[in-house]
Amino acid sequence: MNHDHLKDSMNEYLPLRDVVFNTLRQAIITGEFAPGERLMEISLANWLGVSRTPVREAIRKLELEGLVIMIPRKGAQVAKITEKNLRDVIEIRSALEEFAASLACERIEEKEETELKERHAQFIAAVESEDIFNIVEKDEQFHDAIFRAAKNDRLIMLINNLREQFYRYRMEYVKDIGQRSTLIAEHERLMNAIFNHDSAAAKKLMNEHLQNQQDGVIHSIQE
Repeated sequence: MNHDHLKDSMNEYLPLRDVVFNTLRQAIITGEFAPGERLMEISLANWLGVSRTPVREAIRKLELEGLVIMIPRKGAQVAKITEKNLRDVIEIRSALEEFAASLACERIEEKEETELKERHAQFIAAVESEDIFNIVEKDEQFHDAIFRAAKNDRLIMLINNLREQFYRYRMEYVKDIGQRSTLIAEHERLMNAIFNHDSAAAKKLMNEHLQNQQDGVIHSIQE
């Protein structure tokens, strides 16, 4: 288990149990720990240079979040990405993001239009860089610009609460190189619908954008 670069992100100012939890959670949602991989308390404690207690607490919390499952007589393992979980997450994300897109159509101003264009350009550059973490980050930032244009702080808070669950599926989708040009084209159509204040088109495009991601991930987990 060689995941040394993750330790660099450990924040020494947080309580140790939180640091351990955040580090393990990050490793799971980015795919650093693969679905189905066993989480051994002793080796994780040794790797992080901590006792087993904060590791045990972190695993328990990750189980509550659905990122870890306990297997009888085998212990903890990273939860597999299931079709049911994916559909649940995409249903919620679609509802929130279609709403955000329709609000953005009504409320977007020039500064948010400029930001959305910049985020789109940065996403294209990320795709060209082929750095998967950069692609996922820039995809998130493009969608964040739509949320800001919607000007509803409660909506942003709700979406932020679900960010980690979305991230895991986003990562799975952009691993497929063939989907990246599709994402660029979908972002462009979505952006233009918002600039044209066409709420019906923006909602439809957002729905299709997320459904395509769902179908892509389902296809990859069934292979």
